Amino acid sequence: MQIGIFTVSDVTTDPTTGRTPSEHERIKAGVAIAKKAEDIGLDVFALGEHHNEPFYSSSPTTTLGYIAAQTSRLLLSTSTTLITTNDPVKIAEDYAMLQHLSDGRVDLMMGRGNTGPVYPWFGKDIRQGVALAVENYALLRRLWTEDVVDWQGKFRTPLQGFTSTPRPLDGIPPFVWHGSIRTPEIAEQAAYYGDGFFHNNIFWTMDHTKRMVELYRRRYEHYGHGAADTAIVGLGGQFFMRRNSQDAVNEFRPYFDVAPVYGHGPSLEDFTAQTPLTVGSPQEVLERTLSFRDGVGHYQRQLFLIDHAGLPLKTVLEQLDLLGEILPDLRKGFAEGRPAHIPEAPTHASMVAAARAAGTLAEAHVPVGADDVTGQSPYEQAEASSFAVEA
Repeated sequence: MQIGIFTVSDVTTDPTTGRTPSEHERIKAGVAIAKKAEDIGLDVFALGEHHNEPFYSSSPTTTLGYIAAQTSRLLLSTSTTLITTNDPVKIAEDYAMLQHLSDGRVDLMMGRGNTGPVYPWFGKDIRQGVALAVENYALLRRLWTEDVVDWQGKFRTPLQGFTSTPRPLDGIPPFVWHGSIRTPEIAEQAAYYGDGFFHNNIFWTMDHTKRMVELYRRRYEHYGHGAADTAIVGLGGQFFMRRNSQDAVNEFRPYFDVAPVYGHGPSLEDFTAQTPLTVGSPQEVLERTLSFRDGVGHYQRQLFLIDHAGLPLKTVLEQLDLLGEILPDLRKGFAEGRPAHIPEAPTHASMVAAARAAGTLAEAHVPVGADDVTGQSPYEQAEASSFAVEA
């Protein structure tokens, strides 16, 4: 079971002091939080992608590459890569590069985002959101799995003889999660490819989350990837802890009331009753989190949102210390009753081992030099040279 944290990268005024951190402060805080996550033994740090205020994370790979250089074990991920408005070619290149720099400690979560104006900013039509997600991801997979790609679609210029560089580390692309809160088509897409499905259930009742996950599991089995209970599922969640429950409620309430992701809506009490948000003692957070299995079955990844709504860095680091204290019990609880056939979340190492066992692990690609004038693929050039020698 992978346990970690994610950030939505908001820059929000602290309602208790009236102070707004700078973008620079929040960016550096994100790095500090990731390093703390590794220190306390978490498995994953995931960073969102936004191109609008009040968020800072417009370039996740830049930040994750910097974090990779300062960590040794932490798996680096995204808590959304915008598959709709990013060019699939650039995604293929950026995340393969991050794969190499982090020695394989990277996966990513595809999503459509939650900001409508981002579509026209990048020349896209929000009414085509699902179609963009489907076509762009189909191209991305080919760019990672085929050395030379000829392609023509609806939403970008054609490719002919194109090779995305660098090639994925060890010939194994990063594992992909498809993130969605409410869109069945995305659960279907994840199931079709046998990828992971991440339901970021921070806004929804467990009943809704259960239905989405069950849809994904059924379709995963339908497409022949394995039994429904072996599908790769991740969940989001939120907490705020203090040793005394009422202290947690009193301290968090002003932050909750103005939070950009859910403020100015239901009361804290209603929200905690209806969603996975848990505000209370470490024991309450432990018990509530372990109860998620009652809704979705045994799953592979649990990520928590904890640095948002203007919470100061000091408070966030204190939250991580408390999470570290209950982490052994979380791991023990998730392991209890887990059938042996339920897989762990894929990692680069496990995917390499599986490919090696199946005899499908490719040798490292070695480009032989491309023609910068014609743009001919180095792999096409290599094939032509081999033919000439054989002839």
